[in-house]
Parts: sequence; C-alpha cells; structure tokens
Amino acid sequence: MSYQSIFHPDLFKGQTFIVTGGGSGIGRCTAHELAALGARVALVGRKAEKVEAVKAEITEDGGIATAHVCDIREEESVKATVAAIVEEHGGLNGVVNNAGGQFPSPLTGINQKGWETVVRTNLTGGFLMAREAYTQALSKTGGAIVNIVADMWGGMPGMGHSGAARAGMVNFTQTAAVEWGTSGVRVNAVAPGWIASSGMDNYPEHMKQWIRSLGDNVPLKRMGTEAEVSAAICFLLSPGAAFVSGDCLRIDGAASQGGRVWPFPKAKNNEPFNGFHRATTPKVLGEG
Repeated sequence: MSYQSIFHPDLFKGQTFIVTGGGSGIGRCTAHELAALGARVALVGRKAEKVEAVKAEITEDGGIATAHVCDIREEESVKATVAAIVEEHGGLNGVVNNAGGQFPSPLTGINQKGWETVVRTNLTGGFLMAREAYTQALSKTGGAIVNIVADMWGGMPGMGHSGAARAGMVNFTQTAAVEWGTSGVRVNAVAPGWIASSGMDNYPEHMKQWIRSLGDNVPLKRMGTEAEVSAAICFLLSPGAAFVSGDCLRIDGAASQGGRVWPFPKAKNNEPFNGFHRATTPKVLGEG
C-alpha cells in the first residue's frame, strides 16, 4: 500500500521540507505524506534510531528522506543541522515544527527545571528552528512554516508548562507572519486536539482510563487521526494556502469550542479520515 493523500501526487515535487519530531506520531505521519506528494523530507529528532527507522520506511515506499540528529533546544545544534540540510538538499521550502514533549503534573508539582525543560522544547526549540530556516534559506526564496501547538484555550490543567509554551508559540507564529511576510514566508500553526497517536502510550498507568474516555468529550464523539492533522499541515504548506498566514487551525472536532456544557446526543454521520497506510493504534486505546 501507499499513502492515500487527498492531494495530488506531485504537489510538492522537487521541494524540501524539514519535519522535527519526525521519528514518531504526527511527525512521522506528516513526513510520509509529504514524501508521498513528491517532497524530499529531512527528518529531525534527538534519537537516531527513530528518525532512521522512518527514513527506511519512506525509502521502502519509494520516497526520499534524510535523517538528522539534533536537539532543537540547543542553538548551535540547530544552526548546524539546518545548514547541513540546506547543503545536502540544495535548498529548503518549508518547516513543520512538530517536536515537543511534556509530562503530566499540576502547577504546584512542577519545579523550575521541569518548567524550563518543557518551555525550551515546546517554545524555544520551535523558535530556533524557524529562525534558522528563515535566515539560512527561506528569507531568500520564500516558503512556509507550520508550527504544531495544542488545544490550550481555556488553560491546560495538568500540563500548565506545555500550555504556556504552546500559547507562546501561537503568538510567535503571529509575529513571524508579520515580520517575515515581505520575504514571501507564510507562518501558521496547527492545534491538534485529542489525536490517537503513539505519544499516548508514554503517559503513566493511572492516566490510561482517562485517555480512553477522551473521545466522549468531543462533539464529533471520537478522537482524531494522525492523517487528519497531516492533511491540514500539507494544506497550509501548499499553494492553496498562499494567502493564509499568521493563523492557527484547530484540528480537534470542536472540542475547544465550549462544548463541555452542552449535552451530546449519540453521534452519527462521522467517519474518520485515515490515509496513512502505516498507521498503528496506540496500545492504550486497544486495552479494555
């Protein structure tokens, strides 16, 4: 099988995109879709084995990908990685700032080190990658950047460090769209809600039952798929979004729209889209 994208196969032919956090989850899915649409994909991650594995998958499927080990929280590492990608691929057309991470905790349980670690990963790292992509390549040729954030409207109880960082990334997105727009660079964000992705298996045992119930709190009465997020990212990178910049697209089934106080009847007429031929169900969602 191959990726069943809704976009035409040559949409990104000859173009190069960086995907951070490309070794798993939404990043892996997006990298596959971009490659299936003709792009050369530069997979960036902290663990070589993860990005190398996805590179092997894409190559097996007939796509083009390179793997790059980089800690996006380290400025010099980001500078060197972007330079190497631009040199190897002969240019750059866009960035998917997907890398991120957090741990569950109430605010009172987060110490300074934990707070700063999450902010560096979810805000500083994205800024560094976007800035270097712009200064080293996109400022000269134009292009597009998509920053992946989260559903943090109304606060993010239990993950306040991540919520603060993601809100900051939305504001950075808006600022960069203004400052870089005259160079032909569009900057947007995508805010996934509850998506059935491998990251769900990283949370502790006591959260499993809560994770399995998340879909019940969505007006569409289900979780989203990685492919539904990837499709939105690909649209924002595409010429179809040529006049869209500084915006944040929520991919959350309307979960962030205040529906928590509205009674939900039984859902109908709602089939998920999943064009990712290598998608796997998170283990936690397969448990009783």
